[in-house]
Amino acid sequence: MFDQFAEFLVRTDPQYWVRAREGETRIGQAIACLPASDNYQEALQNLRDAGRQVALVGVPESIGPRANLGRGGAELSWEAFLTQFLNLQSSPALPVQDLLLVGAVDCVDLMTEAATLRAEEPHELQRLRELCAILDRRVEQVLAPLFAAGFEVVLIGGGHNNAYPLLSALHRVTEQGCGAVNLDPHADFRPREGRHSGNGFSYAYMDGALEFYHVMSLHEGKNTATSLRNFSDAGFRYHSIHRLYDMQFIDAMRDVVAKAASWQVPLGIEVDVDAIQGAPASAYATTGVTMSQAFRYVSEMAALANARYLHLAEAAPACHPAGEAAGRLHAGQLLSELTLAWLLARERRPTS
Repeated sequence: MFDQFAEFLVRTDPQYWVRAREGETRIGQAIACLPASDNYQEALQNLRDAGRQVALVGVPESIGPRANLGRGGAELSWEAFLTQFLNLQSSPALPVQDLLLVGAVDCVDLMTEAATLRAEEPHELQRLRELCAILDRRVEQVLAPLFAAGFEVVLIGGGHNNAYPLLSALHRVTEQGCGAVNLDPHADFRPREGRHSGNGFSYAYMDGALEFYHVMSLHEGKNTATSLRNFSDAGFRYHSIHRLYDMQFIDAMRDVVAKAASWQVPLGIEVDVDAIQGAPASAYATTGVTMSQAFRYVSEMAALANARYLHLAEAAPACHPAGEAAGRLHAGQLLSELTLAWLLARERRPTS
């Protein structure tokens, strides 16, 4: 059913990122890693049987945002995350025993070609979108065996284009239409004009992978009339950022959690980092939700029994106003905290 060799997966050595200190144990020194193996599926099943439950996967690319006429920089978020997360202290209070560090989807050749292309040239923009479609297939090839083995996935991008292969892989494995809740100013429901970061959910919907969809913090002024019409025609709804300004965030979360629970389908939790005020993102924004609200959003959604993945998209260290170094620090800490929100919330799930 799946490619047993995981041709487009690059394993990650956590020791490369760890700043060791005598008498201390960092997460990077305690985390389980995917071993070298001739059979990807078999290795995953063995690790799942040994108690690993949550897989960390990176997609170091900015092809999708550039194919959407946006900025690059999201390719640095995986490294930023590893630098911060793997150097946190391994503590009994953090359920790192559940984690498996899988590695990253190999994007090097695609990124190398993309760097030669100019999105303002129509034929080169078309090629960027072709490269994004190639990336879709690679991401799905890595993710489908993880879902099949029973893992939850924390996917760190990269652009929001990777929502499409995430939903496609989950749909392929479960043979069900999936649900998604997305913290994002954009619905990412642009027309199917060639793949990019702005139409992952419209592609998933048309393919039957996405059955239910709700957006938190959507900004009507940042979505085209066509996108909003198609989104509404599909039966999907949203809480706008302006409505969130007017109401208690906790009340909005109560509404969305109840809705997502009622769907009773495999559920993806999506976060576009540009929904967070001042976060280094492909589309930097000074308005939106706070970091504490984003943490609560992930925490509330991750406690649902049908939650299967967390997607942290569009963090772009290179787009930080203070420069790349500040962006790496900011993005790494933000992505680490949202990942911890997922891990800690899983412990509140119903046991039956």
